[in-house]
Amino acid sequence: MASKDQSTPPPADNLTKGPTVPSNFIRFIIDEDMETGKWGGRVHTRFPPEPNGYLHIGHAKSICLNFGLARDYRGLCNLRFDDTNPTKEEIEYVESIKEDVRWLGYDWDDREYYASDYFDQLYGFAMSLIRAGNAYVDSLSADEIRKYRGTLTEPGRESPYRERSVEENIDLFQRMKDGQFEDGAHVLRAKIDMAAPNIIMRDPTLYRIRHVPHHRTGDRWCIYPMYDFTHCLSDSIERITHSICTLEFENNRELYDWVLNQLELYHPQQIEFARLNLSYTVLSKRKLIRLVDEDHVSGWDDPRMPTISGIRRRGYTPESIRNFCERIGLAKRDSIVDIALLEHCLREDLNRRAPRVMGVLRPLKVVIENYPEGHVDMLDALNNPEDPDAGMRQVPFSREIYIERDDFMEEPPKKFFRLAPGREVRLRYAFFITCRDVVKDSATGEIVELRCTYDPATRGGDAPDGRKVKATLHWVSAAHAINAECRLYDHLFTKENPNETAEGKDFTAYLNPDALEILSDCKLEPGLLQATSGFPYQFERLGYFVVDAKDSREDRMVFNRTVTLRDTWARIQKRRK
Repeated sequence: MASKDQSTPPPADNLTKGPTVPSNFIRFIIDEDMETGKWGGRVHTRFPPEPNGYLHIGHAKSICLNFGLARDYRGLCNLRFDDTNPTKEEIEYVESIKEDVRWLGYDWDDREYYASDYFDQLYGFAMSLIRAGNAYVDSLSADEIRKYRGTLTEPGRESPYRERSVEENIDLFQRMKDGQFEDGAHVLRAKIDMAAPNIIMRDPTLYRIRHVPHHRTGDRWCIYPMYDFTHCLSDSIERITHSICTLEFENNRELYDWVLNQLELYHPQQIEFARLNLSYTVLSKRKLIRLVDEDHVSGWDDPRMPTISGIRRRGYTPESIRNFCERIGLAKRDSIVDIALLEHCLREDLNRRAPRVMGVLRPLKVVIENYPEGHVDMLDALNNPEDPDAGMRQVPFSREIYIERDDFMEEPPKKFFRLAPGREVRLRYAFFITCRDVVKDSATGEIVELRCTYDPATRGGDAPDGRKVKATLHWVSAAHAINAECRLYDHLFTKENPNETAEGKDFTAYLNPDALEILSDCKLEPGLLQATSGFPYQFERLGYFVVDAKDSREDRMVFNRTVTLRDTWARIQKRRK
């Protein structure tokens, strides 16, 4: 159980105030509290995930909010696991959550807590409610409790067990704790009002029987508190000042306040904000679990998944996620954020930091007939034009190179300016080449090779006579190329809001069959042999890529395309201006 003094913030000079961020209604509340001294000048938040799955980008919004507020107001933020349902929780999820929070750039120091730390105290609080006549043991089944609860237009009915004596309730609750009853035989309910307009207040369940070992407490407990009972009490025990939740808990706030008021305990303020909803994405944990369990994806860290582990593996940066969460701000109403904004934040960050390299995803061999056999030119290439300190690298050029298959057409349409028979184009950092002949497979008619010539005077990509070409192609020397697999990702769903199903369709009906394309015969410039996982590169003209941390091997490199170069959001904003 936590015993540390959590009410005193660290000295101001031990914390660095974060960057200036736009204000919002939560900051207005905190500013007013700071002016009135409501919490003694303290700001103490918490991030309280349930360890029953991996965190997703919606959780990132909450992480950035809670840890960011603590940072900016020189306060504290706890990491607390609401581990009250052992049927769904695993230590794997605990470890993944901690990794995700740290990856986003936040630390909770020594304030790592678990609801299970407080099981003894929670049991004592439940006993206090029983003794005060504010809770009772109910023996209705779960289905019966639902039927008795009523509807939005009809009041509920009181359980026939509602008027059990205090002594009988204490005896039954103790026996529940001692394991004398089967799962579902009894529950502990708050005694509030079965006619309450807020259905949550119609004698909500506080404890249920679960004969399931807990990942931290083992077999010590066979009764477990419900989330609504646990959450407010955990906040109180930890001396939280501002308990920030998403909008689905707005109706639960009345119960949050009721429990703390009945027990006359320290009372944090619950504040709700709109959760993140992202286009072409689902962020319901239940739906994400289905995607994993039904093998629609390869796991929680599949780069198509909106989980933090998935987007990290895909190549997203923590800086881009924090910037995105700051830009979308906070609202009091649910809405859908365009995924193009997330991708824009990512491109902004990667454009500054990612070195440029050349890679050919769908190779077509080019033989430069007038280039000396066996000769290699080492050509200077910019590492990053956005970074003046990034310097240059050298790339090898030889008689045989690869270009993108899409960069050649035998019979090009009018506005196709890339390579074609008789046409001259520029090779990036290299020479002008002209296509002289096309070699085809005799059986299939497929183009397998181009025969070209080059102009030695155009070394570096410019013609001394001033002639111009309309296209610049990327390329890789065939003799020096690295063979690699590249995985190209698209939105996981074809529908902007897959949560809105129609005609009885399940959300999985909108899964994008083209969300992953695997190219197994890619050719990359040799410097990428030293690429490490997590380090981004821009493949010129193709997008941003990162080594796959899970599937790459020494004998077979695998690159994930993080995002394309095409910035839909930036184009939309430019049109609006």
